[in-house]
Amino acid sequence: MLTSDSSSQLYSYLALASVPKMSPARWLNILNTLKISADDLVARNFGDIDESLRSTLNTLLDNIDHRKIESAMAWQQQSPAHHIISYDSEWFPAMLRQLSSPPLVLFISGNINALLNHYLAIVGSRRASPHGLALADRMARQLSQAGVGIISGLAAGIDAAAHRGALNGEGVTVAVVGTGPDSVYPRRNQHLYEQILQSNGAIVSEFWPGTPPRAQHFPRRNRIIAAMSHGTLVVEATIKSGTLITANMAANLGRDVFAIPGSIDNPLTQGCHHLLKQGAILVTNVQDILMELDFPVQKVLPEEGVTMMSEQKTHGESLATDKILASVNHDVTSVDIICERSNLPVSQVLATLLQYELRGLVTTVPGGYVKLRGK
Repeated sequence: MLTSDSSSQLYSYLALASVPKMSPARWLNILNTLKISADDLVARNFGDIDESLRSTLNTLLDNIDHRKIESAMAWQQQSPAHHIISYDSEWFPAMLRQLSSPPLVLFISGNINALLNHYLAIVGSRRASPHGLALADRMARQLSQAGVGIISGLAAGIDAAAHRGALNGEGVTVAVVGTGPDSVYPRRNQHLYEQILQSNGAIVSEFWPGTPPRAQHFPRRNRIIAAMSHGTLVVEATIKSGTLITANMAANLGRDVFAIPGSIDNPLTQGCHHLLKQGAILVTNVQDILMELDFPVQKVLPEEGVTMMSEQKTHGESLATDKILASVNHDVTSVDIICERSNLPVSQVLATLLQYELRGLVTTVPGGYVKLRGK
């Protein structure tokens, strides 16, 4: 059974993390070189070392921010769902230690046992298309049903859709955030943040409670997402995006990178195509991912869209209805084009599209309709 950090060990790592302008990598290098514990370092039990090094370490340790530490400890005591774990803790995700500069401490809101799950990261554009959002939701839901945890960054767009899909699949999802664990960014995801906590998931951050969002935080957050996952699935991304940074981090750590292809004319799929050229695994369905994962998974349920179609079709369903669905692309398709392709009147097309929208097969977007699931 895993045990919590000792109070002195936790305090020592918090002390080191509170020193300004000192990266985790530098502290870990000092601990490894001197072969001492964090407790000994903070207590200035350096052993027999060069005087200039001793002086440098003393100067660094003089900058420990005790108020910051006390504030963090107070946050932890506010709720049984607030946790702080250090690099040496048994709770600390082992795969994070593969980073060149892993966090010295993690702040967690929610279920700490969620850290023990196997995860796949699902990431992508904040300005995703309706089709991309539907894909992220569906992939996350099916992976969740197969027993795979879903990890993402709680951002707008693909991240949020992935978290929701995991919740819909009644699985575990973890959000790694670029703020303190007590902050929600963007604010529109407040309800999603609460749903994750209520569903035995967790919010994970290396940033201290009360830390607001800052641009430089998100690349740091992305490395944690990549490291905690057995693989990273990119749903939609432009060629110049933080999503590709996450994917490259995953590849550099030896993790699988998965990408979903799309239209060559869609800027949101250019990043996926770039990754595929670099050797990412092409994904057309969830089985493409499950076959590559190196841990046991459950059988995936049949695709919901296909099941719905087979159950809801009747002998009275006309060939015209099939023609209308076939006339809608996965990119935006105008009503005029749908009418032209199906050779049917506008009134019949609109009535049928409404039925499809209620069944989750298409969605309305500015300029027309987008197909969410094929037949």
